[in-house]
Amino acid sequence: MLQGKKIILGISGSIAAYKSAFLTRLLIKAGAEVQVLMTPSAQDFITPLTLSTLSKRPVYSEVSSETGWNNHVELGLWADAMLIAPVTATTLAKLANGLCDNILVAAYLSARCPVFFAPAMDLDMWHHPATRHNVERLISYGNQLIPVGVGELASGLSGEGRMAEPEDIVAYLERFFAQKQDLAGKKILLTAGPTYEPIDPVRFIGNRSSGKMGIALADAAARRGAEVTLILGPSKLTPQEKAVKLIKVETAQEMHDAAVQLFPQMNAAILAAAVADYRPKTVATEKIKKKGEELQLDLIKNPDIAADLGKMKQAGQLLIGFALETNDEESNAQGKLEKKNFDCIVLNSLRDAGAGFNHDTNKISILFRNNKKRDFELKSKNAVAEDILQAMIDLFNV
Repeated sequence: MLQGKKIILGISGSIAAYKSAFLTRLLIKAGAEVQVLMTPSAQDFITPLTLSTLSKRPVYSEVSSETGWNNHVELGLWADAMLIAPVTATTLAKLANGLCDNILVAAYLSARCPVFFAPAMDLDMWHHPATRHNVERLISYGNQLIPVGVGELASGLSGEGRMAEPEDIVAYLERFFAQKQDLAGKKILLTAGPTYEPIDPVRFIGNRSSGKMGIALADAAARRGAEVTLILGPSKLTPQEKAVKLIKVETAQEMHDAAVQLFPQMNAAILAAAVADYRPKTVATEKIKKKGEELQLDLIKNPDIAADLGKMKQAGQLLIGFALETNDEESNAQGKLEKKNFDCIVLNSLRDAGAGFNHDTNKISILFRNNKKRDFELKSKNAVAEDILQAMIDLFNV
């Protein structure tokens, strides 16, 4: 799938840079042309000579050198993809904020091709709010995160922060370039993110959903040729694929109304949003002041999006739901599958490490109406999205 592809490999100054030699070799072996760019600090960890020998091309580490100007604009036009691996916290911040002080960032800012980034840093650095903000900003620009690995780190700590292994990075790129257009002509409706139910002008009832899983599904469906409409609750994230039609909502009622209006024109709907079941009966017009030891809120039931779409579903339409459970997972999901008239339901459990809200990974099972079930290992949410879409395509083809 990488045969003949032109790939810029950007390397920043991390101990994980030692993996870039193997990564370069794998890309060349897969048939790609590789142009290596290095930040000055990357040269402290691996030599340009090693990488130029493997790539059979000169390695650039400066915008200008003794031989002249290294045209980063031309490089940005030349490439079919730009892969930055490893990305340190410093380079991540520069990319996210457009701080152009080296050839790697200059080429990134000039690139018209898809950009993939594979971070590498210590556990606490990876989880720091500044890093999370920079990752989310890069994703919002349309760049694709290759999730970090979990394991022993250079500091001696163990946890998230390892750069993905070279084999996994190459496989990620191959999946991207192998995207089939097997959803061409299909109209897909998606819901994602939380809903916020106002209590007063400054407070609300909500949940911890980030919208990552639903957005990954929207992007993956668009890449496979579908006409995608995403109804997104309050989330800091947005789809990477510009073809996704985005409708932003805040409350369950707003999400319900949009979904009910759009569903009749759709071939399928995937309901990945974490919708609030209840909302305050009355919303205060002014901020509620603190008084007394207790505050009582009367809640009323929100409209059931899944149930209403299940009643509307026509022959040939598919409806796929989600179940996030904490106990009796399969029985609860199976009951929801029948009650809501889903064609299949995606089950994940908060008992599974790395699954659920705010993670870049998920671990799912897919339950079908014929009592069949498919179990999957822990994967990136991008990879999970592909598994869910494949299940949907299989149902279309039944």
